[in-house]
Amino acid sequence: MSFVKRHGLWSGEQQEAASRLRKIVEEKNLEVIRLSFPDQHGILRGKTLVAAEAIASLEGGCSITTTMLAKDTSHKTVFPVFTAGGGFGMKEMEGAADVVMVADPTTFRVLPWAPTTGWLLCDLYFNDGRPVPFATRNLYRKVIDQLGQRGYDFVAGLEVEFHIFKLDDAHMTPEHAGQPGTPPSVSLLSHGYQYLTEQRYDQMEPALEIIRRDVLALGLPLRSVEVEFGPSQCEFTFQPTQGLAPADNMVLFRSAVKQIARRHGYHATFMCRPKLPNVFASGWHLHQSLVSRASGENAFMAGDKGEVLTPFGFAYLAGLLEHARASTVFTTPTINGYKRYRSYSLAPDRAIWGRDNRGVMIRLLGGPGDAATRLENRIGEPAANPYLYMASQILSGLDGVDRKLDPGPSADTPYETKAALLPKSLREAVFALQDDPFFRQALGAEFVDYYVHIKNAEIERFQAEVSDWEHREYFEMF
Repeated sequence: MSFVKRHGLWSGEQQEAASRLRKIVEEKNLEVIRLSFPDQHGILRGKTLVAAEAIASLEGGCSITTTMLAKDTSHKTVFPVFTAGGGFGMKEMEGAADVVMVADPTTFRVLPWAPTTGWLLCDLYFNDGRPVPFATRNLYRKVIDQLGQRGYDFVAGLEVEFHIFKLDDAHMTPEHAGQPGTPPSVSLLSHGYQYLTEQRYDQMEPALEIIRRDVLALGLPLRSVEVEFGPSQCEFTFQPTQGLAPADNMVLFRSAVKQIARRHGYHATFMCRPKLPNVFASGWHLHQSLVSRASGENAFMAGDKGEVLTPFGFAYLAGLLEHARASTVFTTPTINGYKRYRSYSLAPDRAIWGRDNRGVMIRLLGGPGDAATRLENRIGEPAANPYLYMASQILSGLDGVDRKLDPGPSADTPYETKAALLPKSLREAVFALQDDPFFRQALGAEFVDYYVHIKNAEIERFQAEVSDWEHREYFEMF
């Protein structure tokens, strides 16, 4: 009996998708299939198998080392994996042992930029069939299953800003290799500062069009392609999808954009604020609502003309604000992302909400009878792990519902309203997570301690570096 059947890992839908997948591989004469899983940072890792081997491993799974889960953003292993428990306190994680990657057949794609290549998103399991608790797609699935038991589905639309530059020098001599390696030298595709002008769009169109075509060919629900305010900055928005789909789409989109761009002589980055002159920070705005499984109606949509949101929606909104500080380590997980939170900008600096106001953290859109009523959280950076970003939203919102929290009045002056300030650094965000017992209970102490350990490893490496600022400030003065 196969690993999948022995542990009951696939639904009927997945079984049918696997049958279709086998036919497509044969009909299109695919040569290889990439098996990928989203790691703790939302980065795809995995193995490429020749097509016949990939098909053979569909139900049996494919082994991959547990050290993939032990790495920080420099790809350094930051847990003592060769000690008892491997630094995780789990026998299964010690000694760089293997876990099993099991493909989700419903995610199958043929990559447009590599037409003989198939692609599958995978989940991680221990050899006894238990989901690996540090795998964030497993964690997010558990959260949406809990939401489903309450009778709701999570619906999310993505609004993602990022930069595309011309690649001038990839810095590929051996001395440029490192952990991390030397970043590439780039030049602009547009000067920026002409938000949404056709002139700037046309300057970037050759690169944007290459990406647009392949993103649509992947089946991603692209809605719009826009030029943003900053130089070489753009924004792609996506139609709302539900459940696992929006998180899966974000992971695939980011990976696709970087691969497509590189093949055509460009460098795409979802880093929040690149260290380049005049470049602006990028955000990832998450539009969210809950839909009733029983009625199919938007649970946030008010029926009364005197209200803008249902009582359920207001309580959910209050939960997002209540846990905003603790959740920033999930919505803004990089040291760089905190450079974006600036007063009187288009980014939030405190936990407040408002009606159609771009200075607040939670922007309420819609109104009575509007089926598109939703909450736009403007806190996130485009480098966030989407599974953790979305899980933190659902859990926070439902806590607000359970406790019948009140979000207070709409903030018309977002940078003057008295409210809890968002963390100014990743270190402060980590402290906020540790100080809020809610996420330890909701996500489990095991996962929170694991994630904090990785973030602290990154922070400590950063603090050990001497910056340009320090050298300028002190080298001559003292």
